[in-house]
Amino acid sequence: MRDALRPLIRAGLAEDFLFGPDAATLATIDPSSRSEAVLRSRERGVVAALAAVPLTFEELPHALPAGSHASHAAPTAQAAHASSAHPSSAHPSGVSVEVLVEDGDTVEPGQDLVRIAGLTASILEAERTMLNIVSHASGIATATRRWVDAVEGTHARIRDTRKTLPGLRELQKYAVRCGGGVNHRMGLGDAAMIKDNHIAGVGDVAEAFGRLTTRFPDLPREIEVDTLEQLRKLLPLRPELILLDNFSPEQTRQAVELTHAASPETKLESSGGLSLEVARDYAEAGVDYLAVGALTHSVRALDVGLDFVV
Repeated sequence: MRDALRPLIRAGLAEDFLFGPDAATLATIDPSSRSEAVLRSRERGVVAALAAVPLTFEELPHALPAGSHASHAAPTAQAAHASSAHPSSAHPSGVSVEVLVEDGDTVEPGQDLVRIAGLTASILEAERTMLNIVSHASGIATATRRWVDAVEGTHARIRDTRKTLPGLRELQKYAVRCGGGVNHRMGLGDAAMIKDNHIAGVGDVAEAFGRLTTRFPDLPREIEVDTLEQLRKLLPLRPELILLDNFSPEQTRQAVELTHAASPETKLESSGGLSLEVARDYAEAGVDYLAVGALTHSVRALDVGLDFVV
């Protein structure tokens, strides 16, 4: 995850310093001032991507524009090695970081997540970048856990989709795992999913799946249906997975019965219009997965803040 976080952190810092140094910090903070601070959760939730905190301080010296406090020295090789060796080690930005909880942990309001000590200016300059990443990822993990809890006791798993924000897919899918969900495909090439628009282009659901099987016989193959009639046409072809799009819970139960009778090895996934209120209805109908695009495309960030210790 660290390798995926670095470019996000660099982009976040670059945006913050696009028009020059941190004017408020330069005007109010002595370059030698040192402080202690904590990242603190302001609500109950599941945390994710806490590695963004130490990594932000590793990247900060490289991002500072001309005119920033001179005390932010560029990292030496020795310091850079130390900063990645231990979560409480000192960073080249003049800050030490101690991560107090693990990704995937449930935290309570007022609970400290990370302890930070060092140059006040560095803490202030890094604040927004690290909070943006941690709060966004933790919001996804928290939402995922709610869905996982909603189907507890069934064999259904909560699965994400490709409805991720550009550049954030790896982070968002990692956060889903932290919340107890499972990942669907990472891109268009690691598995093939025939959707309604593919079927419309061919004219027949079975023909579309047959073409895919002929062209890519060794690739995981999935196909979407929106009627029981389409499902019946597909089952003799024994797809690995069939996505039931906008089926009602009763239609889903019928689909499960048909599939278990004709192609028991085929997995079924419910998708389209799902909500927490009906999640258990679909899970108890017998599907293997619930596809939840809202986990990544419209989730609310977890309220996490930075508080200085006075």
